[in-house]
Amino acid sequence: MSSEPASRTVTFTLASRASQLAQIQTHIVRDTLVTSFPTTTSQKYVFATSFMRTAGDKNQVQALYVLGGGADGKALWTEELEAALLRAPDESVVLSGVAAKGADDDDAPAARVDMLVHSLKDVPTTLPAGCTIGAILKREDPVDCLVVKQGLTYKSLDDLPKGSVVGTSSVRRVAQLKRKYPGLQFADVRGNLNTRMAKLDSPEGPYVAIILAKAGLVRLGMGARITADVGVPVLYHAVGQGALAVEVREGDAAVGALCKVLNHQPTEWKCRAERAMLRVLEGGCSVPVGVHSELAFVGGDEKAKLTITGTVTALDGTRHVEYTLEADVGSAEDAESAGERLARTLMENGAKEILVEITADKAARRAAEASENPKTKTT
Repeated sequence: MSSEPASRTVTFTLASRASQLAQIQTHIVRDTLVTSFPTTTSQKYVFATSFMRTAGDKNQVQALYVLGGGADGKALWTEELEAALLRAPDESVVLSGVAAKGADDDDAPAARVDMLVHSLKDVPTTLPAGCTIGAILKREDPVDCLVVKQGLTYKSLDDLPKGSVVGTSSVRRVAQLKRKYPGLQFADVRGNLNTRMAKLDSPEGPYVAIILAKAGLVRLGMGARITADVGVPVLYHAVGQGALAVEVREGDAAVGALCKVLNHQPTEWKCRAERAMLRVLEGGCSVPVGVHSELAFVGGDEKAKLTITGTVTALDGTRHVEYTLEADVGSAEDAESAGERLARTLMENGAKEILVEITADKAARRAAEASENPKTKTT
C-alpha cells in the first residue's frame, strides 16, 4: 500500500495596524496570495496575520501636523511594524495559534513577521536599513471625497453655508481647499475611519462634513456615504493615496517571489514617481504636498508616457505652486527620475520658500505645545 508524502508547510506572516481598515487591506493581500499559491502535494502555504497598534494609533489627541514622527512625519504608522519585520529569527515570539496581537496589549513584544501591509500614503519615502517595498498593488481611485453629516442634504462643498465646519486631519486638504472655499472653517478630526464617521454624525459634533480618502471608504463598504468626489483641480490627492504597499526584508528571496504576483506595474511606476517627488521635497503626511499622475503605455508594457502634476500650498492657502511634467519612462527608475525632476522644478518656482516656512511653523507649534504640557512628547 502506498501513501502520498506529506506536504511541506511554509508559513508567512502578514502584519499591519489593528484598525478595521488595515485588517481588511491585509486580508485583500492574504486572499490574493492564497489564490496564487494553492496547496500542492509537495508544499502547503500558510498565510497568517498579525495586527498591532502603532504610535499614530495610540496618540489621538495631537494634530498630525504637530505630532510629526520620523524623518518625514510618517513613521508614526510604521515603526513598530518594521521592528517586527526586522526582528532576528532567534528573537521571535512564538506565533503559533495567534491570529492577532490584542489592540490593548501595547507592551507585548511583536513576533517576527514577513510582510507588512500599508496604505502607501502612510509609508515614509525613506525606509529603515534592511526594509524595502516588495510590491505595490493595483490602485483604487486615489481621489478625496466629501461626506456630509447624516440628515443634511448638501450635495457638494459649493452647497455648504459660509462658516460650516469641515473636518480633516490633513493640512494638505485644508491648505488647498482654503484657496477655493475661504468661507468654510476647517477643524482637525483624528481617529480611524469608523471613529471619524461617528464624530461626523454625532448630533453634538461640530462637523457639517468631513473630507476622506475615497479608497478607504470603498474598502470598508461605506461607499454609499460618499456625497461627492473632490478631485483636481480643486484638490490634489496625497502621494501614494489609494494604493496598498507590501514592505519586506531586503534580500528575502522567498518573500520576494510572493510579491511578484501582487505588484501592479502601472501603479508602481506612478507611485514611485510620486514618492520620489515627495522625497526630494522632504515632505510627509503633515505637509501640504499634492499630486496627480497618469500613465499611458505605448505598444506593450515596456514604454509609457507619464504625466504627473505636483503641488505645494502655503498653510493659509494664499500661495500655491503647481507644475505638470511629462516624461517617457521605461522602468520604475525612470519614473522616479521624473518625480525628482518635478520636485526640483517646484522648488525652483517657490515651493522651497513655502516648505521652509512650514518647517519653522511646525517647530514653533511644537515648542509652544511642549511648554504648555511638558509631558507631551513629539518626535
